[in-house]
Amino acid sequence: MNNTGSNNIVVPEAKQALNQMKTEIANELGLSNYEAMDKGNLTARQNGYVGGYMTKKLVEMAQRQMSGK
Repeated sequence: MNNTGSNNIVVPEAKQALNQMKTEIANELGLSNYEAMDKGNLTARQNGYVGGYMTKKLVEMAQRQMSGK
C-alpha cells in the first residue's frame, strides 16, 4: 500500500459518515456551521480538537466492536 498522504481514506465508502462525524464533533465543541467555515481562519488548537476527538471516538468504536459490546 502506497500511503503518500496522511489524510487518505482507506475505505472510501466511509467518507460521508466521517464528514458527518466531523461536523457533529465540531458542533459539540462550539464550532457551528463547521462544514462551511474557512478552516484556515481557525486556530491550530481548534482544528486539532476536532481531529483529536474524532480519533478518540473512532478508537472507542473500534474497541467496542472488538470486545463485542
